[in-house]
Amino acid sequence: MAAKRLVFAMLDTDGDGVISREDYFTRIDRVTAATGRGDDDPMVVHARAAGEQAWAVMDADGDGKMTEDEYLAWVGVDAFDNICSPALGALFDLADTDKDGSLSRPEFITLRTALNNPVGNAEAAFEALDTDGDGRVNRHDYLMSIRTHISGEHSPAGAVLYSNGELETSGRE
Repeated sequence: MAAKRLVFAMLDTDGDGVISREDYFTRIDRVTAATGRGDDDPMVVHARAAGEQAWAVMDADGDGKMTEDEYLAWVGVDAFDNICSPALGALFDLADTDKDGSLSRPEFITLRTALNNPVGNAEAAFEALDTDGDGRVNRHDYLMSIRTHISGEHSPAGAVLYSNGELETSGRE
Protein backbone atom coordinates (compact mmCIF):
# COMPACT_ATOMS: atom_id res chain seq x y z
CA MET A 1 0.00 0.00 0.00
CA ALA A 2 2.89 2.37 0.74
CA ALA A 3 4.20 1.98 -2.82
CA LYS A 4 0.81 2.89 -4.27
CA ARG A 5 0.60 5.93 -2.04
CA LEU A 6 4.01 7.10 -3.20
CA VAL A 7 2.97 6.78 -6.81
CA PHE A 8 -0.27 8.64 -6.06
CA ALA A 9 1.71 11.47 -4.45
CA MET A 10 3.96 11.67 -7.52
CA LEU A 11 0.96 11.81 -9.86
CA ASP A 12 -0.68 14.54 -7.77
CA THR A 13 1.61 17.18 -9.26
CA ASP A 14 -0.04 20.15 -7.54
CA GLY A 15 -0.29 18.43 -4.15
CA ASP A 16 -3.99 19.10 -3.66
CA GLY A 17 -4.84 15.52 -2.67
CA VAL A 18 -6.36 14.45 -5.98
CA ILE A 19 -5.01 13.46 -9.38
CA SER A 20 -6.74 15.78 -11.81
CA ARG A 21 -6.77 15.50 -15.56
CA GLU A 22 -4.33 18.42 -15.60
CA ASP A 23 -2.01 16.59 -13.16
CA TYR A 24 -2.09 13.49 -15.34
CA PHE A 25 -1.38 15.29 -18.62
CA THR A 26 1.32 17.47 -17.07
CA ARG A 27 3.48 14.34 -17.19
CA ILE A 28 3.21 14.14 -20.96
CA ASP A 29 3.86 17.87 -21.30
CA ARG A 30 6.99 17.64 -19.13
CA VAL A 31 8.44 14.69 -21.05
CA THR A 32 7.62 16.40 -24.35
CA ALA A 33 9.42 19.56 -23.25
CA ALA A 34 12.36 17.67 -21.71
CA THR A 35 12.95 15.73 -24.91
CA GLY A 36 12.61 18.79 -27.14
CA ARG A 37 9.78 17.31 -29.15
CA GLY A 38 6.97 19.37 -30.63
CA ASP A 39 3.28 18.79 -30.04
CA ASP A 40 2.89 17.53 -33.60
CA ASP A 41 5.63 14.88 -33.22
CA PRO A 42 4.05 11.45 -33.89
CA MET A 43 5.49 10.10 -30.63
CA VAL A 44 3.87 12.95 -28.67
CA VAL A 45 0.57 12.40 -30.47
CA HIS A 46 0.78 8.71 -29.56
CA ALA A 47 1.64 9.49 -25.92
CA ARG A 48 -1.32 11.86 -25.67
CA ALA A 49 -3.65 9.25 -27.20
CA ALA A 50 -2.40 6.61 -24.75
CA GLY A 51 -2.85 9.13 -21.94
CA GLU A 52 -6.42 9.87 -23.06
CA GLN A 53 -7.24 6.16 -23.02
CA ALA A 54 -5.73 5.72 -19.58
CA TRP A 55 -7.39 8.81 -18.13
CA ALA A 56 -10.82 7.74 -19.46
CA VAL A 57 -10.56 4.54 -17.42
CA MET A 58 -8.93 6.12 -14.37
CA ASP A 59 -11.64 8.79 -14.15
CA ALA A 60 -14.43 6.23 -14.36
CA ASP A 61 -17.03 8.52 -12.78
CA GLY A 62 -16.12 11.37 -15.15
CA ASP A 63 -15.67 14.00 -12.44
CA GLY A 64 -12.22 15.04 -13.71
CA LYS A 65 -10.32 13.80 -10.69
CA MET A 66 -9.20 10.70 -8.87
CA THR A 67 -8.97 10.74 -5.10
CA GLU A 68 -6.38 8.73 -3.24
CA ASP A 69 -9.07 6.26 -2.13
CA GLU A 70 -10.26 5.86 -5.73
CA TYR A 71 -6.68 5.39 -6.91
CA LEU A 72 -5.85 2.83 -4.22
CA ALA A 73 -8.98 0.84 -5.02
CA TRP A 74 -8.25 0.96 -8.74
CA VAL A 75 -4.50 0.51 -9.14
CA GLY A 76 -3.05 -2.98 -9.25
CA VAL A 77 -1.57 -5.53 -11.63
CA ASP A 78 -4.62 -5.69 -13.91
CA ALA A 79 -4.86 -1.89 -14.15
CA PHE A 80 -1.13 -1.69 -14.76
CA ASP A 81 -1.10 -4.33 -17.49
CA ASN A 82 -4.12 -3.00 -19.34
CA ILE A 83 -4.11 0.75 -18.69
CA CYS A 84 -0.86 2.06 -17.20
CA SER A 85 1.68 0.04 -19.16
CA PRO A 86 0.71 1.43 -22.60
CA ALA A 87 0.72 5.01 -21.28
CA LEU A 88 4.03 4.58 -19.45
CA GLY A 89 5.49 2.79 -22.46
CA ALA A 90 4.57 5.75 -24.66
CA LEU A 91 6.42 8.08 -22.26
CA PHE A 92 9.42 5.73 -22.32
CA ASP A 93 9.33 5.86 -26.13
CA LEU A 94 9.37 9.69 -26.05
CA ALA A 95 12.62 9.57 -24.09
CA ASP A 96 14.13 6.86 -26.33
CA THR A 97 15.61 9.35 -28.77
CA ASP A 98 17.56 6.77 -30.80
CA LYS A 99 14.52 4.43 -30.90
CA ASP A 100 16.48 1.35 -29.90
CA GLY A 101 14.05 0.15 -27.21
CA SER A 102 16.29 1.15 -24.34
CA LEU A 103 17.30 4.28 -22.49
CA SER A 104 20.81 5.47 -21.83
CA ARG A 105 21.51 7.03 -18.44
CA PRO A 106 20.86 10.60 -19.72
CA GLU A 107 17.63 9.53 -21.44
CA PHE A 108 16.47 7.71 -18.30
CA ILE A 109 17.30 10.68 -16.05
CA THR A 110 15.50 13.02 -18.46
CA LEU A 111 12.39 10.83 -18.41
CA ARG A 112 12.26 10.29 -14.67
CA THR A 113 13.02 13.87 -13.65
CA ALA A 114 10.34 15.06 -16.10
CA LEU A 115 8.00 12.67 -14.27
CA ASN A 116 8.78 14.39 -10.97
CA ASN A 117 11.44 12.09 -9.52
CA PRO A 118 14.47 13.74 -7.93
CA VAL A 119 17.67 13.25 -9.92
CA GLY A 120 19.24 11.16 -7.15
CA ASN A 121 16.31 8.75 -7.15
CA ALA A 122 16.39 8.48 -10.93
CA GLU A 123 20.13 7.78 -10.90
CA ALA A 124 19.72 5.11 -8.20
CA ALA A 125 16.87 3.52 -10.17
CA PHE A 126 18.99 3.48 -13.32
CA GLU A 127 21.75 1.67 -11.42
CA ALA A 128 19.24 -0.87 -10.06
CA LEU A 129 17.78 -1.52 -13.51
CA ASP A 130 21.06 -1.65 -15.46
CA THR A 131 21.76 -5.13 -14.13
CA ASP A 132 24.16 -6.10 -16.91
CA GLY A 133 26.13 -2.86 -16.66
CA ASP A 134 25.78 -1.98 -20.35
CA GLY A 135 24.63 1.57 -19.60
CA ARG A 136 21.11 0.93 -20.92
CA VAL A 137 17.69 0.13 -19.44
CA ASN A 138 15.32 -1.65 -21.76
CA ARG A 139 11.60 -0.91 -22.00
CA HIS A 140 10.44 -4.25 -20.61
CA ASP A 141 12.64 -4.07 -17.52
CA TYR A 142 11.58 -0.47 -16.89
CA LEU A 143 7.88 -1.27 -17.09
CA MET A 144 8.23 -4.44 -15.03
CA SER A 145 10.05 -2.54 -12.28
CA ILE A 146 7.08 -0.20 -11.95
CA ARG A 147 4.63 -3.11 -12.14
CA THR A 148 6.36 -5.01 -9.34
CA HIS A 149 6.53 -1.83 -7.26
CA ILE A 150 2.81 -1.11 -7.42
CA SER A 151 1.91 -4.79 -6.95
CA GLY A 152 3.78 -4.85 -3.66
CA GLU A 153 6.50 -7.18 -4.88
CA HIS A 154 10.13 -6.35 -4.15
CA SER A 155 11.36 -3.83 -6.69
CA PRO A 156 14.71 -2.23 -5.85
CA ALA A 157 14.32 0.23 -8.74
CA GLY A 158 10.75 1.07 -7.73
CA ALA A 159 11.75 1.57 -4.13
CA VAL A 160 14.29 4.26 -5.01
CA LEU A 161 12.43 5.66 -7.99
CA TYR A 162 9.31 6.59 -6.06
CA SER A 163 10.78 7.74 -2.79
CA ASN A 164 12.33 10.94 -1.60
CA GLY A 165 12.40 12.84 1.65
CA GLU A 166 9.39 14.98 0.76
CA LEU A 167 7.15 12.02 -0.09
CA GLU A 168 8.39 9.86 2.75
CA THR A 169 7.70 12.52 5.37
CA SER A 170 4.42 13.70 3.91
CA GLY A 171 2.42 11.21 5.94
CA ARG A 172 1.59 9.16 2.89
CA GLU A 173 4.13 6.41 3.41
